[in-house]
Amino acid sequence: MKTVDIPLVRLRCVAMTMVSHDPPGSVSDSMLREPPAQPEPPTRRRRLRVSIQSKLLVMLLATSVLSSAVVGVIGYESGRSSLRASVFDRLTEIRQSQTRQLEGGISDLENSLVVYSRGTTATEAVEAFTVGFDDLSSATISPAQQQALDDYYTKRFAKDKKEQTGEDFDVTGLVPTTPAARYLQAHYTAPFGYLDQPEVDWDAVIANDDAHDGSSWSAANAAYNGFFRELVTRFKYEDALLLDTRGNVIYTAYKGVDLGTNILTGPYKGSDLNGAFQRAIDAGSKDYVGVTDFGEYRPSTEPTAWFVAPVGPPGQVKGVMALQFPVSKINEMMTMGGHWKDAGMGDTGETIIVGPDDLMRSNTRLFIENPEEYRREVVEAGTPPDIADDAIRQHGTTLVQPVATQSAKYAEQGQQGTLIADDYLGNESLQAYAPVHIPGLRWGVVAKIDTSEAFAPVTAFTKQLVVSTVLIILAVSVAALLLARLFVRPIRRLEAGAEQVSTGVYGTTIPVETRDEFGDLTVAFNEMSRNLAIKEDLLEEHRREIDRMMASMMPETVMTRYRDGEETIASDHQDVTVIFAQVAGLDDVSADLTSEESLLIVNKLVHQFDLAAQRLGIERVRSLRNGYLATCGLNVPRIDQVRRTVDFALEMHRIVVRFNGTDGTSLELKAAIHSGTVSSGLVGRASPVYDIWGETVDLVYRVQAETPDAGVFVTSTVHDAMDDSASFTEADPITVAGHPQPTWRLAVSS
Repeated sequence: MKTVDIPLVRLRCVAMTMVSHDPPGSVSDSMLREPPAQPEPPTRRRRLRVSIQSKLLVMLLATSVLSSAVVGVIGYESGRSSLRASVFDRLTEIRQSQTRQLEGGISDLENSLVVYSRGTTATEAVEAFTVGFDDLSSATISPAQQQALDDYYTKRFAKDKKEQTGEDFDVTGLVPTTPAARYLQAHYTAPFGYLDQPEVDWDAVIANDDAHDGSSWSAANAAYNGFFRELVTRFKYEDALLLDTRGNVIYTAYKGVDLGTNILTGPYKGSDLNGAFQRAIDAGSKDYVGVTDFGEYRPSTEPTAWFVAPVGPPGQVKGVMALQFPVSKINEMMTMGGHWKDAGMGDTGETIIVGPDDLMRSNTRLFIENPEEYRREVVEAGTPPDIADDAIRQHGTTLVQPVATQSAKYAEQGQQGTLIADDYLGNESLQAYAPVHIPGLRWGVVAKIDTSEAFAPVTAFTKQLVVSTVLIILAVSVAALLLARLFVRPIRRLEAGAEQVSTGVYGTTIPVETRDEFGDLTVAFNEMSRNLAIKEDLLEEHRREIDRMMASMMPETVMTRYRDGEETIASDHQDVTVIFAQVAGLDDVSADLTSEESLLIVNKLVHQFDLAAQRLGIERVRSLRNGYLATCGLNVPRIDQVRRTVDFALEMHRIVVRFNGTDGTSLELKAAIHSGTVSSGLVGRASPVYDIWGETVDLVYRVQAETPDAGVFVTSTVHDAMDDSASFTEADPITVAGHPQPTWRLAVSS
């Protein structure tokens, strides 16, 4: 429905015209004058009437006075600096506490590793596992064990890696090839794959002390596995590895896919463990502990850091102990065990670790509390959606979430301090930053909290100050509000009426309750609304009539495009079946009839043709006095468009036969059918006509015109499409472009 927009500005302009002091007899005065039947004395009207301009001036004056009072009273900056400093000091204190805890925790683990690696147990274990590993240099496994090992890599390890990365993982080149690695993984790794279970039972793996295969390696495992199991479970390490001086992984607590491989030449030589191992060997007998940053270690399904130390008595290096440090321990320290509020971080505060690559080394608070909300906010802040999805898939933000903030850059440069800037979530926040002093690591710690929460005390202070001032002027404000509501009430009624008219609700009337300019404006508005309603009814009736006429002339989709203003409307259609039919003998019947009687016969036939077309899904293009052009599959694609058109032709024949029987005529149907590509559109500009054209249409006209006899004739395309579902007899071919075009006549019942 077309609507008429009556802006409020326009009403206001009329109102201003009303309050202008025009001399009596002017246009505005005559428009606003009360009806002559009940004139009001001019002197009385001037005495009681208060102009809108005066009311607005009073309200503006009152608003200005009150605004000046509020601005003068509110001391927003009072106490703001001290409160802000207090918030920064608290955040810095939390950052320092978390940094000390992280540095102290790493230092304790390093000292513990020195004690364990230099102890007799670790030394004897390395010696025993080295001997056992060398004894397996020519060990063999059965074909069944080899198959189980292959299945473990393809059905368990590759599956776990795909869940981690979201991509197919190729295990080619990872299946062990050395006798020792094959033997150990066949006896200690593959049997615990549990391919029918969601995951490996790692508790059962680490609890397995002896495979009872009689090897010296199994004897060493039976003797020392309990020691390393206690070490791993008590300190919550991800795994514990023993390596000989040649780089062979001679023992792992959890017996993963790295058992028996060589860290220098094997499939996992590209990990950070390679360099850490070589540095530990080069350190010799010193109390050396190497720490690596978190990085990818393909045998593991999460980012891995390493604590590496040489093993052996003073003055000797028998091997290397490598403890796989899980990211969960870092998260436990940085997330305060999930008790952020108890630690003074409120609802939005958190502490994160950032590496030199600007990637997180810990999980974020929002990710832990609401992963979906985390994804939405980081993507809105500029993080690529695939990175956010990787974090959710890997159950953590370590080495995934970028933190390209200024505070992280300052911390990486060794600086410490505080600032206010946008964080990785795109929120403005207070940030306290500092580097972490751990040898071998270039980490920075950033403690942050949203400014909206951090400055809540400042906001509360300001609110208290404002409230105390507002109470003083409350009485004046209430009086002003009451007057404003009284003045604005007529305007609001007019505004509501204008909105209704703008949405198409014509005929809206507003009660006249005042005898001032608002009353005059309301009367004018009601008159305008009534006139618009009458005109809209006339326009709507005209539109409906036009729509009915256009719907009979063209398809709905074409009509919509034409009404939208398109000038050239044409479309190409594939797989369309076209039929053109004429009623032979109609001229002879009409010769002895009046034009009205002749047209009555034509309309009767066309009406029945149209009903049959509607029932069979045939789209009529146009109908003339003695010609009927229709299609199937033109605007509504159909897979059985050929069959429908043939059925329509048969129905047209039956209609003509029935007409002959009831009216005593001798009419015959002469029709042609062809299927192919068709173009359609509106032809003409001033008086557009919907039509179809193309080789398919031309061929239908040729077949219909050149076949001398009555009947339904089809081309090869239609004949082949119908197969055996209809009976045809071969008819005389027609010549198209110098080539004969075979035609067939459809067998119809009389």
